[in-house]
Amino acid sequence: MGMSVTISVATEQDAEQIFKLQYLCFQSEAALYGNYRIDPLVQTLDSVRQELARDCVFVARLGEEVVGSVRGSVTEDGAASIGRLCVHPRLQGHGIGARLLRAAEAALAEDRGAKKFRLHTGHRSEGNLRLYRRVGYQTVGTAEGSDGVPMIVLEKPAETYATTA
Repeated sequence: MGMSVTISVATEQDAEQIFKLQYLCFQSEAALYGNYRIDPLVQTLDSVRQELARDCVFVARLGEEVVGSVRGSVTEDGAASIGRLCVHPRLQGHGIGARLLRAAEAALAEDRGAKKFRLHTGHRSEGNLRLYRRVGYQTVGTAEGSDGVPMIVLEKPAETYATTA
């Protein structure tokens, strides 16, 4: 590839690249469910900007290009809600998603006091489920997304973030 992918805190200037990347990356999820109204595809650029200002957001960069992103926030119950993990399709399968996840987990535990991590993915999203289980997440339940997609909810204790890869 010639350049290495770096992980860093997202800046306000990354909003448009994150927005476009998210739209590209979640097309395959939409196809999997036959639902092109899933939340990541209908989110507005302004909403992404608001999340950048409020939440813990990391990006993966290849040079100046944003090729991956993840967001997280700590909820009232001390759980860190992690979502919108995406990696450009041409770079998937190289560990970038796991690196983004680890960066978000570390920041959420160390800087925001998260006691556990929680995320969800569609019930047919086998690649996502494999990644999450590989890095220590366990299924704790199911839910229905606001877009109607059946979701699997996964969690892991915050103290495990540094020991999983």
